[in-house]
Amino acid sequence: MTKQTHFGFETVGEAEKARRVAGVFDSVAGKYDLMNDLMSGGLHRLWKAFTIAQAGIRPGFRVLEIAGGTGDLASAFAKQVGSEGQVWLTDINESMLRVGRDKLLNTGAIVPILVCDAEALPFPDNYFDRVTVAFGLRNMTHKDVALSEMHRVLKPGGKLLVLEFSKVWEPLQKPYDAFSFSFLPWLGKHITGDADSYRYLAESIRMHPDQETLKKIMHNAGFDCVDYFNLTAGVAALHTGIKT
Repeated sequence: MTKQTHFGFETVGEAEKARRVAGVFDSVAGKYDLMNDLMSGGLHRLWKAFTIAQAGIRPGFRVLEIAGGTGDLASAFAKQVGSEGQVWLTDINESMLRVGRDKLLNTGAIVPILVCDAEALPFPDNYFDRVTVAFGLRNMTHKDVALSEMHRVLKPGGKLLVLEFSKVWEPLQKPYDAFSFSFLPWLGKHITGDADSYRYLAESIRMHPDQETLKKIMHNAGFDCVDYFNLTAGVAALHTGIKT
């Protein structure tokens, strides 16, 4: 029997979810950055800047960006690790990585780029000083497996940073729902010609674990000192954890 999971509010087979998530990002890759700016009013750049600051990257570090897409974090990390360090940009979606590769080359950053599944990372144990995933965890079918893999490839003392949409402050829930389920699909239709992908975005946010639940999942995956920072009233949250 095919195992079932969620694709937004739908219940689908795991293989179908993987195919449909791939279709979402194949569809929007070319205008992904533009849509992020329009949807968030540029706030995603501040959230990522906060994540970069919390990462505490030092020269010589090895850094893995998972579901890195268009490479915003990898670009910043590449400047920080210096010639002795490494930054790997990975994503399961080749269309997104092509956009990220071109952006990085335009800024003069040359980093290894790899198509891979976060649930089966092709890296050795205890290899990276930092692992980051920004706005990608909610699309993963088995979040617990992916987080365990992130824990495996981190060195003892290494840090995981998970930036993701989360549960918004309760008084803002109704206007946020109206924005998410009405404006976002409309914007997606007019900018990318794809309303359905942005309807999925709104639904996937609601299906993603809230701040406290994700904190527990990270603990269960082996992380210690797990904490989170609510950003913009909980529209997004940055979770951090340490491998001891």
